[in-house]
Amino acid sequence: QVQLVESGGGLVQAGGSLRLSCAASGRIFTFNAMAWYRQAPGKQRELVAGISIHGNTDYSNSAKGRFTISRDNAKNTLYLQMNSLKPEDTAVYYCNFRDEVLRLPWGQGTQVTVSS
Repeated sequence: QVQLVESGGGLVQAGGSLRLSCAASGRIFTFNAMAWYRQAPGKQRELVAGISIHGNTDYSNSAKGRFTISRDNAKNTLYLQMNSLKPEDTAVYYCNFRDEVLRLPWGQGTQVTVSS
């Protein structure tokens, strides 16, 4: 059974940086597109960034130019480098498969809090 465990969140001042990690168990990670999502209090979960099995990436408008998604298939790990963080980036961040059909139940995620 595939499991996804997010880590790396924390409290940071506006303008700061964080690097999130998502450790996946199971080889299915290597053969599928992955993505980072986030959910702020009172808001719907939204896509932040996605990456294909070949490394092609796409970003939400809010993440473009500030965040970088990457993957290390040898380590079954997904990353999200977040720079120039803003208070509006405050949310719980989740990783999951990009394909809705493959998507796992949402885990606990990792909390990112950006202070102004």
